[in-house]
Amino acid sequence: MKHSWSPLSFTLANEILWLLPQRAIYWEAQGMLLMADVHLGKINHFRKSGLAVPSKADDKNFELLVEMIQQYKPQRIIFLGDLFHSHYNEVWEEFGQLIRYFPEVCFELVLGNHDILGLHQYQKHGIILYQELTIGPYLFTHHPVEDYAGALYNLAGHIHPGVRMIGRGKQYATLPCFHFGEKQGLLPAFGAFTGLARIVPKVNDQVFIIVENKILKV
Repeated sequence: MKHSWSPLSFTLANEILWLLPQRAIYWEAQGMLLMADVHLGKINHFRKSGLAVPSKADDKNFELLVEMIQQYKPQRIIFLGDLFHSHYNEVWEEFGQLIRYFPEVCFELVLGNHDILGLHQYQKHGIILYQELTIGPYLFTHHPVEDYAGALYNLAGHIHPGVRMIGRGKQYATLPCFHFGEKQGLLPAFGAFTGLARIVPKVNDQVFIIVENKILKV
């Protein structure tokens, strides 16, 4: 079932990006989808360890990914690290089937700390690997570059950023967000069941929260 999403146009380093409520970015000028921290296979990893966790999170990841490919028709999909959560399990082959269904799309991965599969696993599915990647005005990494002061704008994952929103009656909720500072930006974790790390933005930072199917600036 397709959802009714409301993306938001955002200009960063003189490029127009679309912030997607699916927790990804569409860079239209490059025909590119960007996302971070998918953590495929995480549910299977936990369940094999004896933890009673829901089994449908990977289904949701695949559903959203297919939906975005069909809607935006990207030429490239770049994952900013932690595509797969841990050691090999059958979810990796399910992802390979998805890749084969879209031969017109180039799947690329900037390696993260959880990307520990053997090289042949990526090669057999045709996934292109990088330690870091520069395209246009952006430096793509998994970890935010520490004390970054380079000429490019650093876009990264790893943190799983969220902000605490306080409502009436002092009720609060921590919501996933896109966080853009002066020289660095953080993408929300794409994967279901990944958790959030609360961030504290600086005065001039720009933060966009994801509420249901919308992007809201705060």
